[in-house]
Amino acid sequence: MSMIDPPRAAVPEAVAKCRSAGIKVIMITGDHPITAKTIAQAVGIISEECETVEDISLRLNIPIENVNRRDANACVVHGDDLKHMTSSQLDHLLKNHSEIVFARTSPQQKLIIVEGCQRQGAIVAVTGDGVNDSPALKKADIEIAMGIAGSDVSKQAADMILLDDNFASIVTGVEEGRLIFDNLKKSIAYTLT
Repeated sequence: MSMIDPPRAAVPEAVAKCRSAGIKVIMITGDHPITAKTIAQAVGIISEECETVEDISLRLNIPIENVNRRDANACVVHGDDLKHMTSSQLDHLLKNHSEIVFARTSPQQKLIIVEGCQRQGAIVAVTGDGVNDSPALKKADIEIAMGIAGSDVSKQAADMILLDDNFASIVTGVEEGRLIFDNLKKSIAYTLT
């Protein structure tokens, strides 16, 4: 017997819009790395042209240890590996990989990842629905909770609550916000002239 909780149909398009808008989407999950990678590929977090170290190993038919890690522009990081990383190693990983998936992560590790992204100078938005997401939500610059499946703790920690639990709604919000900001700049420029 097999079970699947498929991603919503609008998510791949939303991830593509995020990329085109200059937003880096990182997946952090408690799922098994194989499951996480499959879902990330299905929604476009890991694109078809990008390869992980494991993909390069399979393609070249060589052991993973012999693969030059710099050749991989996508990566799937297990929570156990993250546990042994220093902050400078995490910074290097976040800086040099365009497509990243963290799997089997603990709530503390989610917080460490958010802090690492902030050290890179990024404005970090975190989505979450459970109690285990609360530390990362609190640390993020923009906290986004799920309105339907979200726990009360995550909703209280959040700046924004998605009433439809849909990632695509975030992208729509970003588009509207950027449009309003652009219109304000035009209006101010017109007023000054």
